[in-house]
This record gives sequence, structure tokens and C-alpha cells, in this order.
Amino acid sequence: MSRTTSVFVRVEPEIKEQAELILKKLGIPMTSAVSMYLRQIVLQQGIPFDVKLPHTAPLSVGTLSREQFDAEIEKGLSDLDSGKSFSAEEVEAEMSRDYGI
Repeated sequence: MSRTTSVFVRVEPEIKEQAELILKKLGIPMTSAVSMYLRQIVLQQGIPFDVKLPHTAPLSVGTLSREQFDAEIEKGLSDLDSGKSFSAEEVEAEMSRDYGI
């Protein structure tokens, strides 16, 4: 039997529970998942996924191609059809909070 060592980490309980549910569906124990992650770090010689800040700047019409603009309009219409809409006040508050606008 190969030797092992312990790794202790602190995570948010909700994240741990969500991960455990997914891993259970996959049939992978948490210990195996952590071991797989660590092995990938060794194989990749770094974090095995992109670590970067999300792009959160609002879209500017001037930077979009006609196809991108049409796609954004379609997404908006789809959201309206499915009931995903916000009042002008809600949008203004979010833009002010997130972008200082």
C-alpha cells in the first residue's frame, strides 16, 4: 500500500456540500477528487484551469460587430419572453454598484 499524508483545508460549508453532491453523482469520493486535482497540478506544472478576473465591464455598442449586436438583442428578447426582466431602478442601482455609473 502506498504511503499517504493528510491535507487539511477550510472551505465554505455550502461549497463543500455542493461539491459532495456532484462528486457523489460521479461516484468519486472527495479524497479522490482532491488527489486528482493535486496530480493535475503536478502534471500541468500549475493550476489546471485559468485563474483570472471575470470580464465585468458593460458592453459598448461601438465595440460590437453587427452579428454580436444582433446576438445581444436576441438574448435580451429571449430574457423578456422568459420573464427575466428588471426595473430601470434595479438596473441603475446595479450599474452604480458594479461600475460606478
